[in-house]
This record gives sequence, structure tokens and C-alpha cells, in this order.
Amino acid sequence: MSDEPKTLDPASATRPAPAPAHPLPAPDGARAGRWTLGLVSVGLVLAALNLRPAITSLGALLEEVSAGLHMSGTVAGVLTSVPPLCFAIFGITAPRLARRFGPAAVVCAGMAAILTGLLLRPLAGGTAVFLAASALALMGIAVSNVLMPVIVKRYFPDRIGSMTGLYSMALALGTSLAAALTVPMTDALDGDWRLGLGVWAVLAALAVLPWLPLVKDRTGTPRTEPAAPAATREAPSAAGTAAPRPMYRSRTAWALACFFGLQATGAYITMGWMPQIFRDAGVPASTAGVLLAVTMVMGVPLAFVIPRLATRLRHQGPIVVALGTCGLAGYTGLLLAPAAGAWVWAVLLGISNCAFPLALTMIGLRSRTGAGVVRLSAFAQCVGYLISIPGPLLVGVLYQHSGGWGLPIALMGGLMVPQMIVGTLAGRDRTVEDES
Repeated sequence: MSDEPKTLDPASATRPAPAPAHPLPAPDGARAGRWTLGLVSVGLVLAALNLRPAITSLGALLEEVSAGLHMSGTVAGVLTSVPPLCFAIFGITAPRLARRFGPAAVVCAGMAAILTGLLLRPLAGGTAVFLAASALALMGIAVSNVLMPVIVKRYFPDRIGSMTGLYSMALALGTSLAAALTVPMTDALDGDWRLGLGVWAVLAALAVLPWLPLVKDRTGTPRTEPAAPAATREAPSAAGTAAPRPMYRSRTAWALACFFGLQATGAYITMGWMPQIFRDAGVPASTAGVLLAVTMVMGVPLAFVIPRLATRLRHQGPIVVALGTCGLAGYTGLLLAPAAGAWVWAVLLGISNCAFPLALTMIGLRSRTGAGVVRLSAFAQCVGYLISIPGPLLVGVLYQHSGGWGLPIALMGGLMVPQMIVGTLAGRDRTVEDES
């Protein structure tokens, strides 16, 4: 991967050509740049809306899908572990694909893969086919996950916090909508869980459209990117002629990867199992879906606020601790009184899950260059998702063999402590280039 930054770095790509490379069409170029930025903004929002419905819609109908496909609790746990596994496996390919085809083209293909997987999943006659269709959709989500911070850094280098907040807010909105509406839509469709899952393909089809005009953009950088900010931001990379040091040698990269992995563990356990926890506590299925939606919808306003706040702080550790404390309180309440305080626990866990947009923001802050963000995003997300794989599976195994939710919930709460520790380390005011 050491050769990737050389082709993705706009500063290094344009350095051989002096300033007069585009002397004539400046006004037209400016108009094209504004159009491109607007299209990218729309594309980011629609793409983000599609990065979780394939997962949370399944969580809301996990009991029906398990019964329809004759899954055991352990197999259902495997199913909830598939998202981070796919994110780790396919996400590592994103930088290489972006180098060859351009970030916009890869995101466009990712949206098409989500669409295809969501269309095929309702046709599955068994667990293996269902998993394969889900994996296809998750492959599209994986590459898009990695490239979202990259596209923000490339197109909006001076608005990392606000643009990260925008697509994080859209991601949280899509997550909560799928959690809240899947069960009611399934009921309206005669209780057919296949149709209830397949209807989300409509949203995926819309997400493909804005990326089609951007497919030919191989650099992911607008032609009209201001020379001064670009030169300023890419100067550290240009100054060093040697190949960049591998990310696995950076303590900050490892801290960020562990923080990403632990928050992802909590998020996918929540999305996959929280409705079932409430249902087993006597909460109706439709209400359990709404509770998951409440958890997810907390990310809509906070996903916009937290990244903006994070970019204004030299150290993001206090935000990490505040979110972790909410998570500890939510899991404690879920353990002691799951039904009585269900709405409170849903809100607290929703606040805790906003560690995700914080992690994405820190990816953009912990590297000086767009090329560095590509490498750091791939490393942190792929390693992080690998870390998160055992969590949902272990919850399913503990639930099946213990016959209750005491041990699984204790595990969830216990993971908040190391999450706060590594998150505080990742939030220190330094970059991976400083350690290289």
C-alpha cells in the first residue's frame, strides 16, 4: 500500500506541472467546481443514508428471519457478525480500488452492490444464499465506509468537521429509519419479512444516481481546488521523498483502530441484538423496533454537532469519556430494568453510539494529507472491524448457553472501559506523520 499515496495525492500529481497547466478555462472551471461540489454533497448524503439499512432492517426482523431460515441462536450470532467481517475484508481493498478507478467510481460501484444485494436477499431460500446476498451489500458498504472520510478530505479540506457531520447525520438518519419503519412496513406487506427487507433497495437505487457523473473523476479532487490551501495541506507529504512509514508502526493509528473497533463492537451488538433484548423483556416487537430507532436517531443531531466540536478541540479525549460514560449508564440500566426504563436506556446508548462520527472525524484530524487519510482510514477501519467481529457472535453464544441476557449485557458494558482508554489516546493532538 505504500505506493497508493503517490497516485492519490493531488499535490504530488500536479507538482510536475507548473502553475500555467490550466491557464485558459478558469471561469468555466470555477462553475464546474461548484457543480461538482454540489453533486458530491448530494452523493455523500444519499450514500450515507444507505450505509446501515441493510443491517438495522435485519436487526428489527432477526426473529422472523431466523425462524424463516431455521437459524439457531449461534447462527444468528454469526449473521450479526457478518457486517464487521465484510467491512474488514473488503474495506482493505478500497485504497487500491480508489487508486485505479477513482474514489467516486468506487463509491458508485459500492452503491450498486448494495442495491443488488438488497434485491437478491429476499429471494434467498436458505441461510447460505441469504448470507451471500448480504455479503454483497456489505461489500458495497465496506468500500464506501473507507472512502467517505477520503472524499471529504479531498473535496472539502477546509470543512472536514461540518461535512463529516453532514454525512454522519445522514448515516444515523438512514439507520434509524430502517430500524423504525421495517416492522411497520413488513406488517403492511402481509407480514412478509422478505418484502420488508427488500423495500430498502429503493433507497439504494437513488444513491447510485449522483455518483454516475463523477465516475470519470480519477483523483477525487475538484479541478478548481484552490492552489494555496492545497499546497499548504500537502506540503508535509511533498517534503518527504521517501515512502511513507507503514501505519502499523504508528501508535496513534493503532489507538484509533482499537477505538474504532470497540465502538463498532458496541454498535453492531446494539443493531443486531437490542430489539431482541427488549422483546425478551416483554416489549412488543413494533415498540422494540422503535426503541432501536430512538437509539439510532440520537446520532442525527449529535453526529452533526460532535464532529464540529471535535475539530475545535486540541484533544478529543473528553468527548470520548463523555460518550463512554453514557454507554456504561445505558448498559447498566438495560441489565437492571430493561423494560421499565427502556426509553432512557435507548437514549443513553444512542448517545454512546456517537463514538462512530467522532472516530471518523479523528481519522481526518490525525493525518495532514489526503493521501495519509486514505491509508489511515483503511488501516483504522479494517483493523477496527476485525476487532469487532467476535463481539456480536459472542453475544449470541452467551445468550444461547446462559439462557438470559445478564452475561451478554455485562460484556457490552465492560467493553466501554477499554474503549474510553484507547479513545483518549487516539484523541491526542498529533498526526501519524509526526510518528513517522
